[in-house]
Amino acid sequence: MLFNSAVFLLGFLPAARACVAFAARRGGPAAGAWVLIVASLVFYGAWNPAFLVLLGASIGGNYALARAILACEGRTRAQTALLCAAIAGDLGALAYYKYLADLVGFLHLHGLADAAMARPALPLGISFFTFTQLGYLIDCRAGTVRERGLRGYLLFATFFPHLIAGPILHHREIMPQFAAAGTWRVSARNIAIGASIFTIGLLKKTLLADPLAPVVAAGFGHAQGLAMLGAWRAACGYSLQLYFDFSGYSDMAIGLARMFNLRFPLNFDSPYKAASVIEYWQRWHMTLTRYLTLYLFNPLALRAARARAGRGRAVGRAGQATAGGFAAMVAIPIGITMTLAGIWHGSGLTFVVFGALHAAYLIANHAWRVFGPRQGARGGAPGRVQGRATRVGWIALTYLAVLVGAVVFRAPSLGVAGQMLGGMAGLHGVGIPAGLSARGLLRGARTVGWFAALYAIVWGAPNTQQIMRAVGPALDPVRAGPWPWLVWRPSLPWALAIGGAAALGLLSLGGTSEFLYFRF
Repeated sequence: MLFNSAVFLLGFLPAARACVAFAARRGGPAAGAWVLIVASLVFYGAWNPAFLVLLGASIGGNYALARAILACEGRTRAQTALLCAAIAGDLGALAYYKYLADLVGFLHLHGLADAAMARPALPLGISFFTFTQLGYLIDCRAGTVRERGLRGYLLFATFFPHLIAGPILHHREIMPQFAAAGTWRVSARNIAIGASIFTIGLLKKTLLADPLAPVVAAGFGHAQGLAMLGAWRAACGYSLQLYFDFSGYSDMAIGLARMFNLRFPLNFDSPYKAASVIEYWQRWHMTLTRYLTLYLFNPLALRAARARAGRGRAVGRAGQATAGGFAAMVAIPIGITMTLAGIWHGSGLTFVVFGALHAAYLIANHAWRVFGPRQGARGGAPGRVQGRATRVGWIALTYLAVLVGAVVFRAPSLGVAGQMLGGMAGLHGVGIPAGLSARGLLRGARTVGWFAALYAIVWGAPNTQQIMRAVGPALDPVRAGPWPWLVWRPSLPWALAIGGAAALGLLSLGGTSEFLYFRF
């Protein structure tokens, strides 16, 4: 069931909200919570009921292991053994559904296996609900978990706005909200706020992201010999499609949660406005970045720092300023973290290269901050801020680096990625046909105007949370937007505007397509 489908918007969502409200009013928060759990399972099972078996096994197994870890408090070896068993089981299931078939096929292609394995159906959201629960288990081992009841855990793991494609929630930020009695009361204000956020996201998906799909498919589907103009059109089209698709999904998830009186963390904050790749990852898929930093990068860096300290070598900033310290505490942890982040997205070599490429970007960015002529200012610019033109230059450079990564990310193979990048570099010609007709010129002008309008939105307009800043749309603080006058408020003009936008979004559902991150 898709957020941008009529059955969800006109059937499931109003029915789920009404049933949860009715149950909570008649039976209290516990009744409302159980109805919401059932509704979330119906939402997940609507795509393929067979997937409910895997989801149930994942939740049941992880919760049982979490309780066992908590019961072994003080016995660190037993807790570690249980945690390792949980991690092995979760990652084993993830590897089977996402990677095993491709691995066997690769070995078969190179004569190292007898036959390629049939690919099992990929359960929706397996990466997201697996990572969400792994974080909970790790925190159980660390002794930081406070909410331990089954009902709260089920809500944490199954709540439908984040179940399929995130954000990756942390138990400390969402489980206390489920436990609050006020969460289960109907709030017309929160429904209005949530519906407004959701509608903005719906328009991003239906009006801005989906129309780019044919352009992108045509380019990447015929990359061989693609000339410069066509290659840039496809690459930029994909970067814009992915931007508005994931931005739209993130808005819709936050809006849905708010309709149920819950606040999610931000997951998308105008990443193409970033002036460095470090800042980009602080703005793009923010909860994934937070998760990888907390549970992978930090332990690796801390382990390296402790090893250096044990040998009497400098740690901290002083240690990072040496070649060996930078390699051990920054470069190697980043390389491992980002390569695994790439693999998390998919099993092909393109995802490995994508992760390694961004690892190289981040290492270079950190090296510039540490070893550059002056300490980097916020966003990666050297020295103090040198004006708008300087920042624009850094933003352009960052976007170009991200665009190259996006080509590798989208391409079905490394060969296609190489052909696309070669076309962008002009190796296959410019692509301006001789004797171009007036109709062709008009078509080209329309394409340029279309892309220019989209880039103007990306770089010049406020994002959704900035428009909604006055009502605290998410758990995170929101920076001020470029247009202070464009601020949502519960007023008749805004009601009419959002109502018109919702009608436009509903009328655009004919070409409904799944969100790009549903595949990961």
